[in-house]
Amino acid sequence: MSYIGRGTDKISNIEILDNITFDGSSSYSITKSSVAFVPNSAQSLLISIDGVVQATNFTVSTSTIDFGVAVPSTSTCDFFLHYGTGLITTPADGTVTTAKLADSSVSLAKLTATGTKDATTFLRGDNTFASAGGTNTPAFEAVLSANQSINDNATDKVLANTEVLDTDNCYDNSSNYRFTPTVAGKYFVFARVLIDDSAGALRQAICLLFKNGSELVRANLNFDESSSSEGEGGSVTINTIVDMNGSSDYLELYAELDSNDSGSANIQGGNRKSGFGAYKLIGV
Repeated sequence: MSYIGRGTDKISNIEILDNITFDGSSSYSITKSSVAFVPNSAQSLLISIDGVVQATNFTVSTSTIDFGVAVPSTSTCDFFLHYGTGLITTPADGTVTTAKLADSSVSLAKLTATGTKDATTFLRGDNTFASAGGTNTPAFEAVLSANQSINDNATDKVLANTEVLDTDNCYDNSSNYRFTPTVAGKYFVFARVLIDDSAGALRQAICLLFKNGSELVRANLNFDESSSSEGEGGSVTINTIVDMNGSSDYLELYAELDSNDSGSANIQGGNRKSGFGAYKLIGV
């Protein structure tokens, strides 16, 4: 069924621009209601000077029109028009719905936001998941760079002095060897110690996570004394979730051993054998 009225292909956007006051220059500002106006192109403009219509005999750069020659101050601008193309094609804010978007019409490159990783990073499992509602930082990992001597039946702090990662500079790798995150939340914490007893008399190897100076979590391996042999050892690991207040709470790694011999024992360093790390969980 046909409709009454003008077809949409006959509709144009015509805007009346401010008349120019000539002063003898060749270039002038284009304004609408005294505000700078940027036309689609020079071909979209129509201007009358002293009763003579001017079209395409000038150039435009952003909101400036240049006639190429000086226009006398005695000349008069009769009208200044801008012709758009067809219907208004820019929708009002908040009017585009999901139903208006075709499947696969939005590329990953468009799913970026200031201060977050792009969608490609999110999909490949990088350590920042902006699309899930935040970032899992602060995050760190620190390891022991060389063997560290340890005393029998004593709790010794692991001096993890080499940073693998420290996103927010929250880990002290030179004095206290502790992680003090600056963002409150729940943190996934992982730790490991490799203890070696060269005398072959190791009975227990223990890994301990301390929070604010007190033991929070421990893991240990027990050995049958009768099966001891030269160079025996054990690798002990911890995986846990810890609430941190984002200001004063801190974590440290400790180790213990119990040996039947007073021989030399140490926490193994190098090749990431001993160390610990943590990262903030998101969405919890």
